[in-house]
Amino acid sequence: MARQSPEEPTLVELTIEEIKAMGKQGMDHPTTRPVLTGGVIGAIAGAVLPVISWPVGLFAGAAIALFSRVKR
Repeated sequence: MARQSPEEPTLVELTIEEIKAMGKQGMDHPTTRPVLTGGVIGAIAGAVLPVISWPVGLFAGAAIALFSRVKR
């Protein structure tokens, strides 16, 4: 696995910056809608599946959508 140089931000740092930007720009930020969509899909899956609850599905769906946008 390649090491990152000290100047390169980590995935956690990129995610935090993305969340801050989403908070400032709201629905105008390009990541907000996909993250909300992921949360809704996760909540529906959580409501349908007996193993997890809808709040867990909501969080997981939003987190997956956010990380997929940040990793690009």
